[in-house]
Amino acid sequence: MGSPRLRDPLRRRPFRRLALSYAVNELGDWLGIVALSVLVFDLTGSAMATALLFIGTGFLPALLTPVMVARLERPPPHFVLPSIYAGEAAAFGALALLAGHFSLAGVVVVATIDGALALTARTLTRAVSAAMLEPEGELRAGNAILNVAFTSGAALGPAVAGLVVAAFGVQSALLLNAVSFYAIACILLTARPLPQPEPEPGARILERVRAGLGYIRRQRTLRRLIGAQAAALVFFSAVIPIEVVYAKQTLGVGDTGYGIMLGSWGAGMVLGSVIFATRRNASLPLLLFFSTIAIGAGYLGMAAAQTLPAACLASVLGGTGNGVQWVAVVSAVQELTAQSMQARVIGTLESLARATPGVGYLLGGLIASGWSPRATFLVAGVGVMAIVVASSALLGRNWPQGQGKGRPGSIDAADELMVELIPAEVLSSPNRRS
Repeated sequence: MGSPRLRDPLRRRPFRRLALSYAVNELGDWLGIVALSVLVFDLTGSAMATALLFIGTGFLPALLTPVMVARLERPPPHFVLPSIYAGEAAAFGALALLAGHFSLAGVVVVATIDGALALTARTLTRAVSAAMLEPEGELRAGNAILNVAFTSGAALGPAVAGLVVAAFGVQSALLLNAVSFYAIACILLTARPLPQPEPEPGARILERVRAGLGYIRRQRTLRRLIGAQAAALVFFSAVIPIEVVYAKQTLGVGDTGYGIMLGSWGAGMVLGSVIFATRRNASLPLLLFFSTIAIGAGYLGMAAAQTLPAACLASVLGGTGNGVQWVAVVSAVQELTAQSMQARVIGTLESLARATPGVGYLLGGLIASGWSPRATFLVAGVGVMAIVVASSALLGRNWPQGQGKGRPGSIDAADELMVELIPAEVLSSPNRRS
């Protein structure tokens, strides 16, 4: 079978609906992120309070998501996904009410519920897409399209949120967010039935959760790939809770400038998604290596930037790496995972991607409080580059090309195979967010 064209998955009406919902979901998430970070910082004036918001809404959903995925992977996704998005809409309606009667604890609790729903929806969308596209050999093309949808929402979301917050206030942004999630629910509810992955049998939810974790432990390549990404995410995420402080205090720009700066990262992500889409046959290790380098260089550039335009240029560079790096990891994980374990393995990856950054959020908040936001960007950039260098010690002779879905042990049969963030073929040449 020849390599599928990028537009081939779009011939499927259900996939078009999934891709559209993915874009609107990301747009809505950014509206919430910007609005809540501005709300907490303006009312507390504390970088640590902003960091605690991100820790609470990142770590706790990661604990809940594997259980929710194991519970919801069995009912028809045609009904489950719209229900999840309706729940998110209700959560952002509640957050809009809390904006007028502020309680940091209340905001964190409701945002935690929304975070768990968002991760579960994202996981199930990926699993449904894999069930739909993998039999036709279109999974990587479909991932490229979902990545374009994801990064388009990331590019528009921060800028729109900054403008809405500046012009109408936090409550308007949160209410608009609620409307966007109701729109997603309607989009998916009116789609024809979506294909349902066939999970492995298991009578109890916790048994299915343990089975998913056991599957990852047995697959050496898969385990090390997920572990390497989790380590990198600590530094990727260190700057997230202090970006609002960096924009408003270090650079001296307001809410609109903060939104523009985040939007420039999103614009870079769109560029990165286009690169991944047009390089679908490129080596995944090569894509991971150069995209990770780009993220680290973007952070170092923002540490040195003295003006908003300079910070935005560095942000575009980092965003470009971000737009390639995450989808390359997801593609590799899906290719290494049996169909019956797709939801649980992707759920674990999404949970780690939400939980591990809690360490980064705390690190970033402590550095910004003790030194400055610039120091946080500097430490993050150096840390990312250090991971690239350290990962060279995990060189493997080959990145596994076969999926081995029906014979999971074959991927790791050779003792010398090791997953690395840096590919061996790159380091032998004369010549790196999420």
